[in-house]
Amino acid sequence: MNKELIINAAPQGVEIALMEDRKLVELHSEKSDARFAVGDLYLGKVKKLIPGLNAAFIDVGFEKDAFLHYTDLSPYARSLLKFTSVCMNDKTEGGLEFSKFEIEPEILKTGKINEVLGGKPNVLVQILKEPIAAKGPRLSCEISLPGRFVVLTPFNDIVAVSRKIHSSEERKRLQKIVEAIKTKNFGVIVRTAAEGKNTAELHEDLSALVNTWKTIQHNLRGAVAPAKILSEQTKTTSILRDLLNADFNKIVVNDKNIYNDAKTYIQRIAPEKADIVSYYQNGSPIFDAFGITKQVKASFGKTVNLNSGAYLIVEHTEALHVIDINSGYKSVSNNQEQNAMETNLEAADEIARQLRLRDLGGIIVADFIDMKLPENKRKLVEKMEEFMSADRAKHAVLPISKFGLMQITRQRMKPEVNINTLELCPSCNGTGKISSALILEDEIEKNLNYLITHKHSNLTVSVHPILYAYLTKGWILWSKKSKWSRKFKQRINIVSNSAYHLTEFHFFDKHEEEIKL
Repeated sequence: MNKELIINAAPQGVEIALMEDRKLVELHSEKSDARFAVGDLYLGKVKKLIPGLNAAFIDVGFEKDAFLHYTDLSPYARSLLKFTSVCMNDKTEGGLEFSKFEIEPEILKTGKINEVLGGKPNVLVQILKEPIAAKGPRLSCEISLPGRFVVLTPFNDIVAVSRKIHSSEERKRLQKIVEAIKTKNFGVIVRTAAEGKNTAELHEDLSALVNTWKTIQHNLRGAVAPAKILSEQTKTTSILRDLLNADFNKIVVNDKNIYNDAKTYIQRIAPEKADIVSYYQNGSPIFDAFGITKQVKASFGKTVNLNSGAYLIVEHTEALHVIDINSGYKSVSNNQEQNAMETNLEAADEIARQLRLRDLGGIIVADFIDMKLPENKRKLVEKMEEFMSADRAKHAVLPISKFGLMQITRQRMKPEVNINTLELCPSCNGTGKISSALILEDEIEKNLNYLITHKHSNLTVSVHPILYAYLTKGWILWSKKSKWSRKFKQRINIVSNSAYHLTEFHFFDKHEEEIKL
């Protein structure tokens, strides 16, 4: 699989498109003034304790207080609170030597929030979820600093190795290396990317993270809550850190500064791949040149068409996302079961892509075409899990229910990507329905009655040409226009205006000035 990263820098921010075999699978955006991104560290002030939720609201400088649940406190919460206080008040020249920091006892898993944060102290927190809709950020006290090969977790001495490294010998080798090179009071999680790496590479990555922790200590000195202590890397470098592997063959950037940053970063973490970064300076927009704009327009509508003629309908509700699969005109054989299976497999592949592309989270319900054979249903679930294996968000796929529905849960870390490809109809406001001619006729008549009662005369009604034809059709003495003239005992003029939408109408007086109702 060939992976390409296309980066479009604009004054308002940076857009990043990840493509796999020329197909757009992820779209990220980072505003110029981005704040409260996942991974950022803040010095927060406890504002309110909610014992009923076993949670606290923390002021981190956002317009709404951030949410911290007891389960996100970390077993080493007391050590973190002590560390925060010591660093804020530290006035020694060299600063705190973390390896000599005395770790406090772990908190209880079933404890209460007011037992830990009862004094409403200042606390170092990490953004777990970005602000979404009316909610503030969600926080965690389980501080982690991710690197290319390892993740640093302060206040413990545990070394863990990614389960995705299947070789027991390799797992033991990596564990021995990390245990030998790490310092006291730091836990380390060895990432999948560390497989096959030597001691020097792991030591360099770990040393960089320890230096980052020293920067955090320095930034806490004299800090006043709320304050940002450390920013996560830019989207570009964080995506490169998490995704860069042998499959990557191209990174194209249209901004010189980002190009230099990306080049420097790759030279540091993977020198052999430094030549895959290129600077784009052609005249046309970079997303147009690589076909991304076209794919965005085709992928973000309510209807998503598949190559075979089948299509998906993607609907959003308050509680969940619903995806309906329709076969369209696809037919691979005379066997209905085989047709359904082929269409469902194609749809499953596209659904997995849509979840990543739109970054849909929460509960997703997919209504697949009905199949009778249990082995086909089982195969479809297995294929969906395979298609979603590349998704970095935590997810779970449930077996197909007896109603033919597949339920998927997917972790939501930030607001979903929502690009409007359609405008609301000005006549129906998106409902798909407009007032009938009889309703419009009654509405116009009621307004005429009101205006004439209030001493208006020689009135003109301006309407859409189709409504004009309806109001003036038939023999002249029996048209709606004539009926109103007889009823109100004065001449009622009706004129057409093609600039109006179908249900729009306006009233004008004898001086041709509009009467506002």
